[in-house]
Amino acid sequence: MSSHFVVECQDCGHQTPYSPTSSACPRCDSQWRQATYDYKTLSQSLPLQLPGRTFDLWRYHELLPVRTPNPELSLGEGGTPLIRAANLGMMLGCPHIYIKDERQGPTSSFKDRQAAVTIAALAEAGITEIVIASTGNVAISYSAYAARAGIKLWAFVTSLVPLVKMREVALYGTQLVKVTGNYDQAKQVAAEFARQRGLYLDRGVRSIPTVESMKTIAFEVAEQLTSFLGSPAGSLDGNKHPTSPLHSPDWYIQAVSGGLGPVGVMKGFDELEELELVDRVPAFANIQAAGCAPMVHAWKDNKATAEPVRTPRTHIATLATGDPGRTYTYLRERMLNKFGGLFDSVTDQEAFRAMHVVAKMEGISVEPATAVAFAGLIKLVRSGEIKPTDVVVINCTGHTVPVEQSVLGEDWVHRVDLPREAYEGAEIPEDGLLAALNHVSVDRYPRILIADDHPHVRRLIKRILQAQGNYTLFEAVDGQAAVDLSQKEKPDLIILDLMMPELDGFSVLDALKNDPDTANIPVIVVTAKELTNQEKERLNGQIQHLMQKGDFISEELLEEVRSLVN
Repeated sequence: MSSHFVVECQDCGHQTPYSPTSSACPRCDSQWRQATYDYKTLSQSLPLQLPGRTFDLWRYHELLPVRTPNPELSLGEGGTPLIRAANLGMMLGCPHIYIKDERQGPTSSFKDRQAAVTIAALAEAGITEIVIASTGNVAISYSAYAARAGIKLWAFVTSLVPLVKMREVALYGTQLVKVTGNYDQAKQVAAEFARQRGLYLDRGVRSIPTVESMKTIAFEVAEQLTSFLGSPAGSLDGNKHPTSPLHSPDWYIQAVSGGLGPVGVMKGFDELEELELVDRVPAFANIQAAGCAPMVHAWKDNKATAEPVRTPRTHIATLATGDPGRTYTYLRERMLNKFGGLFDSVTDQEAFRAMHVVAKMEGISVEPATAVAFAGLIKLVRSGEIKPTDVVVINCTGHTVPVEQSVLGEDWVHRVDLPREAYEGAEIPEDGLLAALNHVSVDRYPRILIADDHPHVRRLIKRILQAQGNYTLFEAVDGQAAVDLSQKEKPDLIILDLMMPELDGFSVLDALKNDPDTANIPVIVVTAKELTNQEKERLNGQIQHLMQKGDFISEELLEEVRSLVN
């Protein structure tokens, strides 16, 4: 942590030292804070230090929230190429288009910057277990850096995240939790999970290290553009101080989901201006997928806040953040008052076409989320918003390598199934979230015996259980096998059918109760039989719960299992 670095509340202006474990202003409890530095001192010292440094993220360590960067945690983050898109520029009649190729980061995403700085700051503070929510790339980046730092990571992802990305996350040893809902609901589940366990939660744009990491893109772009275009106003004076600024682009374009990237890059260019290294900040073009574009709708309606999109209608899951919260308001105010720019959207089809164009024109294969930015560029050039003489930089990120499922085995993901109505637009009640959290598996995994002569029933019960945790499961195809397996394996729980060959369920219960080694094993009876009063009386005191086949649902069964084995 730099001695020139403090955290300032954006609501009340209160300044405090930085601590990763502090998530709110101690004066007003606002979570919206930002880092500020001694720019006057750094404007004199930093330009003298840069020429001898490696061109990577840590080149700018005086402007990052890490006291002593640890090279052993680095994976080579930052310093990604800036590529002139000559063919695309020729096609569009805009010769100064540059691609900031963040695909060449350690995990092929600009989120590597976020993970590198955040994990370094947390490791320096002694934090050993953290929670994140992600639409894919963040989880991959954090998984890599957390593994390197020895930090346990819980990653909550929406079920819309492509399986290849989930597998890559799991490959690093991350505790992966798939939530059947949209990204905003996954964030809610992750936040409650972290709160219950007292774990560090990455809050995205409200986390100091995440914003600070993204501004390094601006620092690099300014230096790289200067190497392409030359110093705008001369060279160095006799004191070796720049007499002219580095180059800023006229436009910076990025596909936007939650808005962290533009907030960080905007801050970076703002700091360069404060350091007197550039004379202006570029206009920002924030492009969203049309099927989930709350910022675009608010911008075009001239609203200060964005109305959440409850049900995203896009196949580009990485951009399916329906509720940008205060991030939109923050970006809007700064763009209107100082930086300029706009919000716009493109359809999934326009993005997919842009993927083909960029690959064929520039030899660069991009994922659909980045293609949204390129489709936005094409749209803005054709509309005349971007002029032929403008210098344009596009954030190009995300190009994952598939991981075969056979590499990981079967049990590589936990799962949280929210009620269907929750992710079709209805509000989620608090106790619904808490109930879903109860299904996340714990460190110890109970052993369960399933006794039923119908294979499809055993398969259904297994599927329900395996979707919720890494249970050790045993199967018995008849009553005698159930007794034998119970005596041999001593399961923590038995799920028992009553109507089975050899011994029926009633006889199995009698045998279990007569054996001291199995007498105390809890039993859930699942049966299709309509029981008589006499049969119900026979079960009384011998079982924990009775369920009718055809009536029980996975949530009910799992709640019963959880109450017995936890």
